[in-house]
Amino acid sequence: MTSKNIVVTGGTGFLGSHLCKRLIEQGHRVICVDNNYTGSLENVKELQSNPNFSFILHDVTQPLEIQERVDQIYNLACPASPRHYQGKASIFTTKTCVLGVLNMCELAKKHNARIFHSSTSEVYGEPAVHPQPETYRGNVNPIGIRACYDEGKRCAESILFDYYRQEGVDIKVVRIFNTYGPNMNPEDGRVVSNVICQALSGEDITLYGDGTQTRSFCYVDDLIEGFIRMMNTPKGFTGPVNLGNPGEFTVKELAEMVISKIGGKHKIVFQPLPKDDPTHRQPDITLAKEKLQWEPKISLSEGLDKTIAYFRTKVEVK
Repeated sequence: MTSKNIVVTGGTGFLGSHLCKRLIEQGHRVICVDNNYTGSLENVKELQSNPNFSFILHDVTQPLEIQERVDQIYNLACPASPRHYQGKASIFTTKTCVLGVLNMCELAKKHNARIFHSSTSEVYGEPAVHPQPETYRGNVNPIGIRACYDEGKRCAESILFDYYRQEGVDIKVVRIFNTYGPNMNPEDGRVVSNVICQALSGEDITLYGDGTQTRSFCYVDDLIEGFIRMMNTPKGFTGPVNLGNPGEFTVKELAEMVISKIGGKHKIVFQPLPKDDPTHRQPDITLAKEKLQWEPKISLSEGLDKTIAYFRTKVEVK
């Protein structure tokens, strides 16, 4: 594989840090770009002494200038959990989605670089089609408390495809379904990290809704493999492509699995389901299988073991 100069925005975040590590292992030069709003340099600590890794503190809502050659751009920059993108960060989230993509498309155009964009299953909203194929156009509340993220990501896809059609920019778009693993922020409010951290801390387990809403949980290593395969597909194949694990579990089943692995007596406490929170989420990955020869390899049980081991080093275990 020929070594490339690769920009990763959101590179100190959960997914970005894993991607940076994988690209460095493949022999590429990685330029990690982040404002560390939800990411942390701790996530890339082991890479900072590597001569093929460099870090730029930058907010992608502002134009980015890079003097050296850029071959590929992975655009992952955006707050991605409701706890981060709702409330005070909602306008910032929309700006990151929209202005960030505009600025990264301009960078790609300037360098004649290929740009990969991490969109989301949230573009499907509360789905009327199950499982969700890429052809489904979604059911999103454009003025709800999640709209900054849901509609921001939908607008970002629109911008990318206009740059592809109008400016000839080489784009690759994936839609990410629930992903978990090491480097998740314990405070990000996602169901996997919440349940594991509460169980390790000896607390009751908080679930929202009645526990019957479903999610499809993909381990981070599987997702990163999908990223790289998509980035390196032939020119002209743009996506979008769903990337996620089609195994569907209720959040109550997830909680019970975590409790059985960690042990202890934990009561499950149910709280009201947040507004516009989707009740079902499951990817149709037919296109990923066909075009990327990709499907997840790591089971939820195995992935939870790895993730629990990580969080044991991050939270006070009781």
